[in-house]
Amino acid sequence: MTTKKLFLFEDTIPAHARPVYLPEGDRSVYVRSGSVEAISDTASQFLWEGSAHTSGTELTLASEDQDAVLWRWELGDTSEADDYAFRSAPETTSTLKLAADLELDDRYTWLMRCDTVTFPPSGEAFTHLHQGPGIRITREGEITIETEGAEHVHGPGDAWAEKGVVPVYASTTAESSTTFVRCFVLPKQVKGVSSLRIVRPEDRAKANTQKYRVLAERIMSWT
Repeated sequence: MTTKKLFLFEDTIPAHARPVYLPEGDRSVYVRSGSVEAISDTASQFLWEGSAHTSGTELTLASEDQDAVLWRWELGDTSEADDYAFRSAPETTSTLKLAADLELDDRYTWLMRCDTVTFPPSGEAFTHLHQGPGIRITREGEITIETEGAEHVHGPGDAWAEKGVVPVYASTTAESSTTFVRCFVLPKQVKGVSSLRIVRPEDRAKANTQKYRVLAERIMSWT
């Protein structure tokens, strides 16, 4: 087994700020509001609100005529969050939301996926597993996560980690729909398909009311 550390940051890049330069590393960037251009040595991608980018190379992030708020996941070997915060970028802010240890089986080749999950009011995800661990953060609404004998409620901007191999039951508020953004690592065989596995046989024939959208995914080269 290999232990990796996954960090989630909330970054703010003001309009017309100097570009931010990120070193080589496995990461996902999701635009919470505003827009940025993500530029690597070989490509560039314009990211608008609600879109995402995954990368394993050095990356430049450039804002335009409005402030950009980003949720950025960084996967690495170090336990020091400061190693992944914005450096030499005094116009910006970078706040750690959550860090989690990920236990990854060396026998797999792993991919990183960033996606969104949207529930209707009073939605639920039956007790389930995923094929890999990661960190989620609520964009809108409210979700209750029940796992390992504990229950936690997460509102907008709240982040939590899931191990993947540990069963989870989730339910959402009746007042509104709920959306969370998720970055997790999965075996490469799951590329393009759902990683969800329903635990209880009696739940497997029930309708799944949540909607998934894969925003970006990439097989990681170190595995």
